[in-house]
Amino acid sequence: IGRIIQTLKDCNIYDNTMLIFLSDNGGCAEFLREDAGEGNSWCENYATTSSDGTQTVVGNNPNVMPGDRSTFMSYDLKWANASNSPFRLFKSWVHEGGISTPFCIHWPDQIENPGRIHSKPWLMLDIVATIYEAAGVKYPAQYKKKMIPPLEGESFLEVLRSSKHNNWARQQPIFWEHQGNRAVRLGRWKLVNRHGDDWELFNMDVDRTELNNLAEEEEDRVKSMIGMWEKWAERCEVEPWPPTPIEEGER
Repeated sequence: IGRIIQTLKDCNIYDNTMLIFLSDNGGCAEFLREDAGEGNSWCENYATTSSDGTQTVVGNNPNVMPGDRSTFMSYDLKWANASNSPFRLFKSWVHEGGISTPFCIHWPDQIENPGRIHSKPWLMLDIVATIYEAAGVKYPAQYKKKMIPPLEGESFLEVLRSSKHNNWARQQPIFWEHQGNRAVRLGRWKLVNRHGDDWELFNMDVDRTELNNLAEEEEDRVKSMIGMWEKWAERCEVEPWPPTPIEEGER
């Protein structure tokens, strides 16, 4: 990163280059085998050799410090929960602990009043739309003579260029589905479902930790948002989960 930034400065384009930082979403609660575990585990796929010949050792050995290219470890459910505190759950789920990430933009020539915090939700598709608008490029309707789906993100470029738009919010809902976990966000309301449980409704303006379920008090809103999610899932061809039913004894 340092070399890239220095190159931008050397080329005198640093101040007019949009630099975006965001982390991966949610701590990972998966537990890899211990160091003496099974040799045919799925995680053995990560036992690779790096370009300098270093062999990656998969497994959780408490005598080895994790972090460099020779290790591939996990820290299990409890630490995943702690990593996402105070939000609920972690990677794979669509409660806030599994989908949220810090997001920063550096663009001195274009951002008015830098250092501002914008608290409305964005998603990756909005980044794409913003980059297209910033570059002055129109998203194509087709590629190699084949029609492609239209861009669904909403540009937040006006938020960057003018602080008076700092309360900008998306016009369309945000939808999620991952391994049967479902959610829809519309303004301050978030409807979320952990696979196998009932839908929950939260007012994100006052309860981003998702502790006060308002589903029973807002039945009409819940029904409306479920309908939105189902229409989106049909349009996007979301598959039922699990793809292959799990036998009772294996659950």
